[in-house]
Amino acid sequence: MGNRRMISKTVTQTHRFLRLPLETQALYFHLIQNCDDDGVVEAFPILRMIGANEDNLGLLVIKQFVKPLNDEMVYFVVDFHEQNTVRKDRYVPSVYKELLEENTDETAGKPLVNQTATAGLPNISKDNESKYNLSKFNSREDETPENSQISASAANNSEINIFDYYQNRIGLLDGYQLQKLEEYRTFDGLEPELIKIAIDKAADNSKRSFGYVNSILKSWAQNGIKTVAQQREEQDKFESKKPNSDKPKFGPRGSKY
Repeated sequence: MGNRRMISKTVTQTHRFLRLPLETQALYFHLIQNCDDDGVVEAFPILRMIGANEDNLGLLVIKQFVKPLNDEMVYFVVDFHEQNTVRKDRYVPSVYKELLEENTDETAGKPLVNQTATAGLPNISKDNESKYNLSKFNSREDETPENSQISASAANNSEINIFDYYQNRIGLLDGYQLQKLEEYRTFDGLEPELIKIAIDKAADNSKRSFGYVNSILKSWAQNGIKTVAQQREEQDKFESKKPNSDKPKFGPRGSKY
């Protein structure tokens, strides 16, 4: 792993990055500084080293600056290859290479690093834009304050609200868990308010764990329940099939046994 990393203003001087709290920005700098040559970093020791909390890490996930690779706080820095070029003779493959391949569809059949046989100067031009940029925002230069404000507002109304809501009702939410919740919203199409209902069900039943929330959301996604209205309709059907618990249960010939 190299001792020096480059950081580009095309990433860190965007409206999207500068809107982050200063602690979150500092965490990003430390994460990229400690990346291996494939842009993978173990976040937990970095959090301990600088005294940051997992909320800061969660914001970086929300804003798609990092992507969780597993539930042990191993992350891929999305813009790493846009900012850094590694010489072939100095490249050291990541110990998480297989994990990175499993979690990154775009790396299928492609080298995991932007290597060069030249002097090793970092290349951050558009012609050498990373093939592994998982961000939906591929061009930072085209980002305008107006567009950034719109995207930031949308994030505040969905991801961040879900993030805060979960922590208020359940407890701490790490980056991997946040990514899972976000996937239910973006890939499975579940309404943010429906995700909040799953959180409420867990909290109200004293099942304050991510596993319980995840099982509810997974069931809804598999059954095509994506809106609050659909969930209520399904709940009504379920309740209508249940026996009336208020009535005494009788056995044969009117016996209560």
